[in-house]
Amino acid sequence: MCTGVNIESMTNSEATRTRGARAGSYHHGDLRNALVRAAAELAEKGGPEAVTVRAAARRVGVTPTAAYRHFTNHEQLLGAAQEEAQRSLFGAMAETLDELDPDSDAVLRLFAVGRGYVTFALREPGLFRTAFGNRDRKNSEEWNSPAFDLLSDLLDELVEIGFTDPADRPDAELAAWSMVHGMSALLVERAIADEGPQAREAAIARVLTVVRRGLATGPNADAFQWDPRP
Repeated sequence: MCTGVNIESMTNSEATRTRGARAGSYHHGDLRNALVRAAAELAEKGGPEAVTVRAAARRVGVTPTAAYRHFTNHEQLLGAAQEEAQRSLFGAMAETLDELDPDSDAVLRLFAVGRGYVTFALREPGLFRTAFGNRDRKNSEEWNSPAFDLLSDLLDELVEIGFTDPADRPDAELAAWSMVHGMSALLVERAIADEGPQAREAAIARVLTVVRRGLATGPNADAFQWDPRP
């Protein structure tokens, strides 16, 4: 008797039908969105290296062929995952603003956002790496994000309230972002010794203090008090 072969054949056939049914159960846009969410989940756990079309397809429960209809290669899917990671980063930064007093000045809001940036990196290291880890994307695209726009708006406000001299406004994003991003990356990659929460908070406060000093060039800078501690 060939019962074993028949059962195996039936099992394989059933699996094929199941995968096909899953692929067919998604509308065109729904499957793409599901793949992007899956890619973001993969990035959350394993960073950009974990994001592949096949892995995302497997996570969603569709065939790689179905996934390739939406993303022709790994770079396209990773780019979509990067955009999702940057949206998550922006959400974490914006969340810190919601926790502040509505009347908080731009100085307090800017540095709350900076701390939110570092907190996101420590809480979601995989997404943090992914947000800036796609080297195949144009450099300008990494600066075209909601998080960068939020930083730019706050820096403009610093000029308006006299905290920052207008002459020092050009490219202030680059200086501020580099400092905070650098600290975040060093902590995530454990490039500096983690001597516990208190030492980590002290290091973050020092970096934010240096950023503040660099921006405090306006005529009203001394009028704004700020405590770098959380």
